[in-house]
Amino acid sequence: MRAKISYAVTAAVLVFYFVLVGSRGVMLIQSGTLLTVTFGVAVLILPVIGLWFLWKNTRFVRRANQLAAELDAEGGLPVDELRRTPSGRIDRDSADEVFTRRKAETEAAPDDWRNWFRLAVAYHDARDTPRARKAMQRAIALHDGAHTRA
Repeated sequence: MRAKISYAVTAAVLVFYFVLVGSRGVMLIQSGTLLTVTFGVAVLILPVIGLWFLWKNTRFVRRANQLAAELDAEGGLPVDELRRTPSGRIDRDSADEVFTRRKAETEAAPDDWRNWFRLAVAYHDARDTPRARKAMQRAIALHDGAHTRA
C-alpha cells in the first residue's frame, strides 16, 4: 500500500510540474517573437514526453498488478522463500537459487505467462530491474495474447 501511495504522490507532483512547465511554454508562444515561439514549442515538448512516459509506466504497473491479482486468485503467486540478512535484505545467494529455478521453469514452458511473471519477481529479487521489467512485459503480452485467442 505504501508503494501505491508513493507512486500516486509522485505522479501528482509530476503532473503539477508538467502543467506548470506547459503553461510557461504557452506564455512563451503567446509572446509572438520567433525566439520565444521556438523556445515555447521546445518547452511544450518536455511535458508531452513526460506525460507519455508517466502514462506508459502507470499502464505497465496496472497491468502487472492485474496479473498479480489473477495469479493470486489461482494460488500461483510465488512464495517468499528467500533468506534474509539480519538487516532484512534479501540474501544474494538465496535470490540466485530461486532465480535459477524460475528460469528453468520458464524455459520448460516459455508460452506460460505465469512462469514469466514469477521470473520477473525473481529478477526483481536479484536486483536486476531492467530484466525484471522485460520479463513482466513478456508476461503481460503472453497474457493478453492468450485472452484474445480464447
